[in-house]
Amino acid sequence: MNKYILIADDNDDILEILHRYVIKEGFSPILAHDGKEALKKFFEFAPVLLLLDVMMPIKDGFEVCQEIRSSSNVPIIMITAKGDDGDRIMGLDIGADDYIVKPFSPGEVMARIRAVLRRLDLSEEQRKDIVRHSNLEINISAYEVTLNGQLLSLTKKEIEVFWLLASNPGKVFSRDNLLSSVWGDEYFGDSRTVDTHMQRLRSKLSMTGSINWDIKTIWGVGYKFEVQHV
Repeated sequence: MNKYILIADDNDDILEILHRYVIKEGFSPILAHDGKEALKKFFEFAPVLLLLDVMMPIKDGFEVCQEIRSSSNVPIIMITAKGDDGDRIMGLDIGADDYIVKPFSPGEVMARIRAVLRRLDLSEEQRKDIVRHSNLEINISAYEVTLNGQLLSLTKKEIEVFWLLASNPGKVFSRDNLLSSVWGDEYFGDSRTVDTHMQRLRSKLSMTGSINWDIKTIWGVGYKFEVQHV
């Protein structure tokens, strides 16, 4: 794994602070002042993670995230002054792994980085797993989900949640279980993050026809992947 972390923000003070802290963590910071420069440096340096501001000139963070997600699952942490649920949900829905609202503690940002990168350290055996149920196939190593032979457009987190549930049929996962397993122990969000991802995952699945599996809500607890044996 290389040591590059791309930091994209049009605020020089924020760039300087994050630059210092990223170096302390043992990484090599790559700086960008706008969305166009961020994309150029992303493809030039292939960083292991992006810290991506939303409100940037030329291309905003949402545009940059969408363009990167068309070809890469590299971890992306959005940093923005916008803290309302709509922006947070949009960032997560287009593929961001985490979302931090300004003003922030640099120490918190570093904790988020450590948590996201730690989740990448899945064993090779885990990452080779392919889960199949009837008309469904989830390939976690390729981050691909196929339903009825059609490749679905899911975000990285949606795939990870889906794979965790489907690889443990019948097991009930609480929201806290899912947060810990998929987002990591150091994630600072709440259970609404899980519910938001589950709602959007179900919407994208648009399950029709005769199938023998389903994602069940266990009220007051969490979720489980249920298979009906016929």
